[in-house]
Amino acid sequence: MRILSMGEAMVELGQSDQPGLWRVGIAGDTLNTAWYLRRLLGGDWQVDYLSRVGQGAFSQQMVDFLTAEGIGTAHVGRDPDSEIGLYAISLKGGERSFAYWRDTSAARRLADDPAVLDAALDGAALAYFSGITVAILPPEGRANLLAALARAKAAGTRVVFDPNLRPRLWADAATMRQGISDAAGGADLVLPSFDDEATHFGDADPQATVTRYLALGAGQVVVKNGGGPIRFGGRDGTGTVTDLEPETPVDSTAAGDSFNAGYLAASLSGADCAAAIAAGHDLSRKVIRHRGALVAEAL
Repeated sequence: MRILSMGEAMVELGQSDQPGLWRVGIAGDTLNTAWYLRRLLGGDWQVDYLSRVGQGAFSQQMVDFLTAEGIGTAHVGRDPDSEIGLYAISLKGGERSFAYWRDTSAARRLADDPAVLDAALDGAALAYFSGITVAILPPEGRANLLAALARAKAAGTRVVFDPNLRPRLWADAATMRQGISDAAGGADLVLPSFDDEATHFGDADPQATVTRYLALGAGQVVVKNGGGPIRFGGRDGTGTVTDLEPETPVDSTAAGDSFNAGYLAASLSGADCAAAIAAGHDLSRKVIRHRGALVAEAL
């Protein structure tokens, strides 16, 4: 059984415990989720990554990292004229802010060829992508990706989407809302974060987020809520999970990405929606106790 995660991975600069020094790693929202899924799931599952990188040392470092972590790289294309992007994380009170250098990232061309997308998605049990995945693509690439996902869904692939709203990656707010809505409407499962949805879509409460995405065509919606009660709804059940233990973050990087992995791993193992939410929350709590996106100590 195979999972395909799709998106952009970058060089990550994170603050170390020593003043003036930075940690260098490889991370990115869909890669983070793939990394946690690979560690959570047993050997019956293959986790692959679809992206595009350059020919330089940082790109090779990323491919080598994926290989070392057991994540398949057969669908990572090479671009002779570009490199992977870079981002730096700054922390204040456990909350992170980012600075990016990604305008010429090779990943912007990951969906140029529909045949490449179809080959990568062929036979995948689950395909996972995010709002960042679609945001970095040019309009033609965005259309190619959503069309390929629709074909895969018709063939039996479960399509999972995290809106992961990043306004700076979009031309304007209206384009962002439309792009996110188009992507979510074709998904079997949507995993939004309520604070983002309230800010950019005007949702009054998590139920409004559930209702809006279901109306667009999503099969199931689970609304992350910053450690608060999580509302869910759709064909896999409706309700609210309230007994979630809070956590004060050391670093909130990958809080949502790890939640998604914990949720999906539990769901793929047969858990119902409420139990999968509890598993996702538990993993996220452990991750945010540490610095960085990929935290082996949380597993």
